[in-house]
Amino acid sequence: MIQEKRFIWAGICRWGWRLGMAVGLAALSTPARADIYRFIDRNGVMHFTNAPTSGKYKFYLREPRPVPSVPGPPNRFDPIIAEAAQRHGVPRALIKAVIKAESDFDPQAVSRRGALGLMQIMPANLEGLKVTDPFNPKENIMGGVRYLKKMLDRFDQDLQLALAAYNAGPGAVEQYRTIPPFPETQRYIQKVLRYYRLFQKV
Repeated sequence: MIQEKRFIWAGICRWGWRLGMAVGLAALSTPARADIYRFIDRNGVMHFTNAPTSGKYKFYLREPRPVPSVPGPPNRFDPIIAEAAQRHGVPRALIKAVIKAESDFDPQAVSRRGALGLMQIMPANLEGLKVTDPFNPKENIMGGVRYLKKMLDRFDQDLQLALAAYNAGPGAVEQYRTIPPFPETQRYIQKVLRYYRLFQKV
C-alpha cells in the first residue's frame, strides 16, 4: 500500500465522489465500507478515515449507493500487468503479488486509511503518479507500478526495502535504515513475497 498516514489535501479531486464506492482490502485484511470522515490537526494536516475513532473526525463524503465489486479472477488484469511490467521493468509476478496483497484484485477497494484501487494508492500521491481515476484498473496499475519502480531504484533494487517503502513510506525506511519495526509492514512484506513466489510458478 502506498501509505502516507498524514498528507496535505491539495483540493477536491475529480474522483472524490467515488471515494466510498469500494469494499475489501487484501485477502487477509478486514474489508472497509462506509462514509468518509476527516480531521484537520493543529498543523493543518488532514487525516481521512471511514471508521472514525473519536469525535475529532467530521463527516466529509457520503458513500454512494453500493456498486457490485468484482475482485477476481487473478488473471483478469494480466494484459495491463504485462504492459506495466514491460514499460517499467518490474516483474509481472511481483506486480501481481502486490495487487493481491493490497486489494485482492478488487479495483474498487478503499482502505481504512483512504488508499484507493487495485494497488491502494493514497490520494496525496495520485497527481504525482499521473492517476486521475484511481478506480480505473489501467490507471491504477500503471501509477502503482511507477511508484514501485521508484522505490526499487531508491533502495538499490533491495526488494524487501522497496516493499517496506511501498507500505510504510520511504521516509520510514530511511529513518530506520532497514525495514521499519512496524508489525503491519513486516507482515506485508512476507505476504507479498509469498504471493510473488506463487505467481512466479504460474
